[in-house]
Amino acid sequence: MKLVIIFGPQSVGKMTVGQELAKITGLKLFHNHMTIDLVSNFFSYGSDAGKRLVTLFRKEIFEEVAKSDLEGLIFTYVWALDHKADSEYAYSIADIFRAQGGEVFFVELESSLDIRLQRNVTPNRLEHKPTKRDVEQSERFLREAEAQYRMNSLPGEFDGENYVRIDNSGISAGDCAVMVKEAFGL
Repeated sequence: MKLVIIFGPQSVGKMTVGQELAKITGLKLFHNHMTIDLVSNFFSYGSDAGKRLVTLFRKEIFEEVAKSDLEGLIFTYVWALDHKADSEYAYSIADIFRAQGGEVFFVELESSLDIRLQRNVTPNRLEHKPTKRDVEQSERFLREAEAQYRMNSLPGEFDGENYVRIDNSGISAGDCAVMVKEAFGL
């Protein structure tokens, strides 16, 4: 069992790289908006009920996948690295898989704000993330998060053989996925 956590700021390409990685590895993709957009039909993601339900659904899915005979899972996550709760959450997901004997891999994506603003409105993103279809609001949230949080790591913050950082500014999602597959031997 393998868990690949793809993290980075909004619109960096986590879901799109995850889609391509799923195609070439057989791992299932669980992008973070699958639960956010589901719950948004009933409660705002920012509400207590919305956060609780998203967390609950994700945890149940992680636990079932970790116990299953699937090859593994790719999960995408906007990780505010300067917030302890976000780090605790990411590592708790990893612990679910490790407890079942799984391997965990961390993929950090980075690109400039200008590129991410362009990616924020791509047809693939808007097709798969209904809550991002209000492009003006989505861009505002992206800019606010950029100013408020640190979503890329500092030098030396992550080390080890199960971590890779990729500046995907000038490469296709498919090429980036191949880099991830090769880096971890997936």
